[in-house]
Amino acid sequence: MNGEPIRVLVADDSSFMRRLITSVLESDPGIAVVGHAKHGREALALVKELKPQVVTMDVEMPEMNGIDALRQIMIECPTPTVMLSSLTQQGAVTTMECLELGAVDFVGKPSGSLSFSLDSVTDELVAKVKMAASARLSRFAGPRVSRPMSRGIVRKGVVFIGSSTGGPKALLSVIPALPGDLGVPVVVVQHMPPGFTASLAKRLDSDSQLVVKEAAEGDVLEPNTVLVAPGGLHLTFRVGGVAHLDEEPPRHGVRPCVDITLESMLPHYGRSIVGVILTGMGKDGALAMKQLYDKGGWTIAEAESSCVVYGMPRAAVELGGVRRQAALQEIPREIVAGVHMLSGEVTAPLERKVI
Repeated sequence: MNGEPIRVLVADDSSFMRRLITSVLESDPGIAVVGHAKHGREALALVKELKPQVVTMDVEMPEMNGIDALRQIMIECPTPTVMLSSLTQQGAVTTMECLELGAVDFVGKPSGSLSFSLDSVTDELVAKVKMAASARLSRFAGPRVSRPMSRGIVRKGVVFIGSSTGGPKALLSVIPALPGDLGVPVVVVQHMPPGFTASLAKRLDSDSQLVVKEAAEGDVLEPNTVLVAPGGLHLTFRVGGVAHLDEEPPRHGVRPCVDITLESMLPHYGRSIVGVILTGMGKDGALAMKQLYDKGGWTIAEAESSCVVYGMPRAAVELGGVRRQAALQEIPREIVAGVHMLSGEVTAPLERKVI
């Protein structure tokens, strides 16, 4: 940012909330609020006029709501946007729609309102605005392939996918592009709060040939089925691929944690894992990916060119735990090739692929 503060536009229908959010953001000297919008139409106009680096936007606004405003912003003047969303079931559904439209991230409103509970999310809001300022907006639409469903094929191994910031949209590109006859189970760990992963799983299931569900205690890994780790819980696997959920302390500040889930799978599946790290902030997953790499497993990281945040993939690459890097639209092909390679159907390439 060359020492200049991050320029932010705050959109909320409440003047009190606009002032409060502004106060929170400007408590950090690295952020400057350059404008306020009281509804989505005004937000769209001000984004064009002021060209902020980040927009914070409430979903519920008059004239043009946050979803419609976000849709138009991403079409007319793409700008990193952090949504303010209620921590409710409906809020989770709405948030998924916003993330799919291109929002970089969201902050959940405690008790459905930021007002006097804002202190509890102050650090999160400031951190996510700063992260959004350096985020790369995804340029790749998810490939949609039409293949006949086939549940009869069973192959060796399991696919593991870890993601964080920008992950929901990336997953909506990757999972629906996997064939219904993939032949192996898939496990997904996406950093999200409780309640939001159920909406993510439902959305993925509606678009995919694979069966997608939020993981529950005692679920068993099955071919052509995707288990999504529930928000707020660690997901681990025991002998026989039996799922276990717990509330052990967060690692890397997150729960569910990519490292914890993948580490639990290594003793049971070893080198028969295709491990994938998608866009995300931080370093979660890097250690477990290196362990998988050292065991001879197949490891893939999303390339910087398509990442919203090249944090988790970068950490895995720098630790030496990645065999292949690929832009988002190539990840499904890389996964399928890895599964076929581990099943002995194709020969593994010797060189690393870096994009």
